[in-house]
Amino acid sequence: MTRVLLATRNPKKLVELDRILAAEDVSGIDIIGLDAVEPYPEEPETGTTFEDNALAKARDAVRATGLPTVADDSGLAVDALNGMPGVLSARWSGTRDDGANLRLVLDQLADVPDERRGASFVCAAALVLPSGVEVVATGQWSGVLVRRPRGSNGFGYDPIFVPDGDTRTSAELSPEEKDRVSHRGRALRMLVPHLTSTLT
Repeated sequence: MTRVLLATRNPKKLVELDRILAAEDVSGIDIIGLDAVEPYPEEPETGTTFEDNALAKARDAVRATGLPTVADDSGLAVDALNGMPGVLSARWSGTRDDGANLRLVLDQLADVPDERRGASFVCAAALVLPSGVEVVATGQWSGVLVRRPRGSNGFGYDPIFVPDGDTRTSAELSPEEKDRVSHRGRALRMLVPHLTSTLT
């Protein structure tokens, strides 16, 4: 069994990657999170792109733990806000408060008509190995933002994001449905062949 670190303390992300590996019929990989390793200094996310931040997190974790590491950075790019909040999505309101961030985006879009409320979730997922091998995959999920939150699944901006071709918000989708179509699901699935070929 090969241990792979997913550089997060979000238990939902650990479960998500486990589900994706199971759906891809991958075995022999044990996914652990940051809570399962000795604490180490984590640098602030100062990159200007999702890819920069994902790579920085994965490199830090490999240096500190010696374990193959997957890290991701993701966020919401709103058309009417010129692609913001983007890499600042998790702290758009000045805090890491999902509710405050969501309310601020809704306030900023209050006067934007429905036909101009397009947005995309973007995720960059990086795999860094102790050997120095680095792979980055990026997934995108396009849709529109509704005016009131709906649904209790997911986190962040999920309750106001309706994917193209659906009428439900991301927070109204089942975890399995979301894995198949979401930005993070797409990015992580692109890493699966690299995980299996290099680690097992």
